[in-house]
Amino acid sequence: MAEGEGLLSVDYEVSGKVQGVFFRKYTQGEAKRLGLVGWVQNTSHGTVQGQVQGPSARVRELQEWLRKTGSPQSRISRAEFRNEKKIEVLEHNDFQIVK
Repeated sequence: MAEGEGLLSVDYEVSGKVQGVFFRKYTQGEAKRLGLVGWVQNTSHGTVQGQVQGPSARVRELQEWLRKTGSPQSRISRAEFRNEKKIEVLEHNDFQIVK
């Protein structure tokens, strides 16, 4: 199966200065621009975590964005990705900010 084919689901957690800098809002905007679904939320230990699902190549684009770009005011020190798996159908309808 070539890269970019099929659907992928990945959990992520981003560390650094990622709270109070509109990180969730920008992540949601970028995910929607790429046509991805999932969610994002702040954690009690100062990170941002979530899940992203969609076509493999688009998920890779968001992973790169989470790793290197983020919101304009953010300072990303680390982005971790876990539980990567191929899925048959999307488990979310859109990309939501979870409070």
